[in-house]
Amino acid sequence: MSEPYDLIIIGAGPAGMAAADISSRHDCRVLILDEQSSPGGQLFRSIEAFENRQRPELGDTYRDGLRLTKAFRNTDVEYISQATVWLVSSELEVGFSKNGQARIVTAKQIIIATGAQERPFPVSGWTLPGVMTIGAAQVLLKESEIAIEDAVFAGTGPLFYLALHQYLAAGISIKAIIDLTPASNYLRALPHIFKAIPGLPKILEGWQWKREIVKSGVPYFSGVTDIRIIGRDAVTGIEYLKGSEWQLLTCENVLLHQGVVPNVNISMAAGCASSWNKRQACWTIDVDEWFRSSIADIAVVGDGAAIGGGAAAELNGRIAALAALEQLDKISPRERDSQAKPYKAALKSELSNRPFLDTLFRPVDHFRIPQQPETIVCRCEEISVGQIRDVVESGCAGPNQLKSYSRCGMGPCQGRLCGLTVSELIAGIMDKPVSDVGYYRLRSPIKPLLLGELANLDLPSES
Repeated sequence: MSEPYDLIIIGAGPAGMAAADISSRHDCRVLILDEQSSPGGQLFRSIEAFENRQRPELGDTYRDGLRLTKAFRNTDVEYISQATVWLVSSELEVGFSKNGQARIVTAKQIIIATGAQERPFPVSGWTLPGVMTIGAAQVLLKESEIAIEDAVFAGTGPLFYLALHQYLAAGISIKAIIDLTPASNYLRALPHIFKAIPGLPKILEGWQWKREIVKSGVPYFSGVTDIRIIGRDAVTGIEYLKGSEWQLLTCENVLLHQGVVPNVNISMAAGCASSWNKRQACWTIDVDEWFRSSIADIAVVGDGAAIGGGAAAELNGRIAALAALEQLDKISPRERDSQAKPYKAALKSELSNRPFLDTLFRPVDHFRIPQQPETIVCRCEEISVGQIRDVVESGCAGPNQLKSYSRCGMGPCQGRLCGLTVSELIAGIMDKPVSDVGYYRLRSPIKPLLLGELANLDLPSES
């Protein structure tokens, strides 16, 4: 077979770029596969264009991404952009497609750095044209400088406030803001504030954003306990419940957000063990202190393993790269430990505020686990809460049997937009812990693959 790469990194966000930066210093043959057209991930999307454009509204954290991206560009790693990874196997094979051509390559070590995705927000009307996520709005703003004017923002979480801050700083008109952070969460989060002191500057920055948002003059509604999006063929408004009364806001666009969760499909399909994280209310990948998964020679880093934020992701990538270098006999265990020590110390400080943030911005149950029978859960196959409930109550054992009975989770997204909801919904119906219900059994291809690509698959050849 052709010589495998020393290291294959999947994803060129903060974690992937940092891993490439470290590994490139030690005579490694490194391949990094990225679905985007340029490095940066979602956090630093289109960051390289920043130098030629004045984008003060995106903030200092975004600007800081130039440092990491420049360091990555100065490495000698092989970087393939616009590459769709559809296979990662326990035998360290990686299948990907680019420009209609599919290839399979092999590695001695793999680092999966797929980052986060937005948590599903399955409320009534969330599939109507005119409804977008905050993340999608950020993609338009960063990549194309396009704004969704006069939208109603509804949600909770750090990214929710960041996006609002960016819109206000850019002078983009906002119709209204519906803050869905429960008042009770502030009391629950309070006991975690002392452990969060190392991360206090970031917490205070977020608090300042919120103060600016409240004082901006944009209609701002807190204490809201429920929402539903109105429209037949497109959005015409959003209703919100405050106290005992429903109120209507007319609008053409709604931007939703209730936090981010790890993008686990590639890791799970590879066979990496995972666990239900009660605090973050999502599946996270089981990793050790070096971010090594349950599969030998596969590491999972950054928000793709568990949510920690961009700075933590960069540190994850550096630590995992040092572990890979030691496994490749490029550095000694002593060198690995010595070089990783400051990164581990910084990571501990960076993660100190996670319990506070996870508790404060935990979405309420009914926004994660819809109860209205007509609410769509699986967007790809248009499967509703009522249909899922009927199948489960007829004797369905879990998410995988649900696939067979209803096709829920079998669409192009392969469960990314319904998997969490399905696990929690079934757990509620069956009165079982989510950890007992489990998640979809994921298999490759993880992303859609054309038959023509498969027929002309470029396999590793005999040397």
